[in-house]
Amino acid sequence: MSFFDEVDEPPRTEPRTTSRAGPRGRRPSGTGGRRPPDQQIRLRQAIAVGALVVIILLIALGVHSCQVSATNSALQDYANNVSSLNRQSAANGKALFTTLAQAAGSGSATNVQNQINQTLSDEKQVLNKAKQMSIPDQVKTANSWFQKALQMRVDGIANIAREIQPTLSGRASASSINNLARETARLYGSDVLYKDYAVPQIYGALHAAGTRFSPINGDQFVTNVNWVVPSFLGTELHVSVPSSGPKKVAPGLHGHSLTSVSVGGTTLNTGSTNTVPANPIPTFTLNFANGSPTNNETNVKCKVSINGSSVSGTAVVPETFAGKNATCQVKLNAAPPQGTQSVVATIEPVPGEKNTQNNTNTYTVTFQ
Repeated sequence: MSFFDEVDEPPRTEPRTTSRAGPRGRRPSGTGGRRPPDQQIRLRQAIAVGALVVIILLIALGVHSCQVSATNSALQDYANNVSSLNRQSAANGKALFTTLAQAAGSGSATNVQNQINQTLSDEKQVLNKAKQMSIPDQVKTANSWFQKALQMRVDGIANIAREIQPTLSGRASASSINNLARETARLYGSDVLYKDYAVPQIYGALHAAGTRFSPINGDQFVTNVNWVVPSFLGTELHVSVPSSGPKKVAPGLHGHSLTSVSVGGTTLNTGSTNTVPANPIPTFTLNFANGSPTNNETNVKCKVSINGSSVSGTAVVPETFAGKNATCQVKLNAAPPQGTQSVVATIEPVPGEKNTQNNTNTYTVTFQ
């Protein structure tokens, strides 16, 4: 046998490994192949987490947007309610001071008090509505000022109602006039609380929230600050303000002279019969002069009366000036009796006045 003769190969004892490669043989290197199972799971988890984060952010933004919208809406509603309530309150103030200005011609102090009590009832309703409002946290301090202002108005009206009868019934004293002035000052103080404290804080909360809003009502309860002055109150109520004690009369001449009386622009004549409408209740204008070259006078009382009846009227001029003319408006406390009547107009004497013959004039008037 030759060395190069073929020899049979002994049979294989190990099984042949079958390739898992596809038709193209081995898996090529690079990124085109499939990822291992654990990488795929991690990728899917990352995508799911990212999607969840996005959803949470969208929900959070939506909730925040709703909260902001609800806050703005609540602030707008509150500001509108405050504006409306102050408008109602200011209307009550107008009614109160109209009643006081017309008190002398009402004919009855009881009627005046009843009217003021009705205004008090209306103002209490405003306060109760304010207490029932929903108050956003941003305006709680401002609302405290607002409610205090309304409470001051209720208290002031109640005290005026209690003081008005003795003031108008002929028993007026310096104390009663001053008490009324203190209450009108309380009402004016309520305007300060509202306009200088409550409203600016409400505006600040609205601006901070970026809320669009209409201007808040700024009407005042007391539209004329003179109502807090006792002498002005006396003039409007047609009562004199008594002095707090005896006053030393200044040297020199004192006194006034009545120069003319008119009704509705028509001057009355002393030597003939004058015709005046009985309704509406007439108001007499008394023109007079301070005859002193040096002395001013205070709390000068004017009076008109109809002889033989209880119909009369008074007014008070807080101050007249030396050598100057003055005027007062006197409205009767009731309609005068129809027919021809004797009407007496008087500027009452002041301390130190010696000549009173020119203080009074009498007129014959036919009321129709």
